[in-house]
Amino acid sequence: MATSPARKSKVYTISLPPELAQRAEALARRDSRTMSELFREAFRTYSAQQARTTLDELGEYAAGRNPKGYTEADVPRLIKEVRSEKPRRRVRSNG
Repeated sequence: MATSPARKSKVYTISLPPELAQRAEALARRDSRTMSELFREAFRTYSAQQARTTLDELGEYAAGRNPKGYTEADVPRLIKEVRSEKPRRRVRSNG
């Protein structure tokens, strides 16, 4: 007796309001897709959108951390400038 191979996909049950279910079924029919294919594509699109949002937020944060707009090309010059400044005396803490 042959055994069937293990399923490679995980199965989920979802609920949709009737109007949304009709729209999803119509899209699947229009694109000649199964409902599973439609929802996989919807998740991939949602996931990519979330990744873009995160990258945009990180970009805004980074821009705020670099108000003068320094680039990697500026680093050697900035290091040279800082090293050429007169050294300041360090204040030791008693702790």
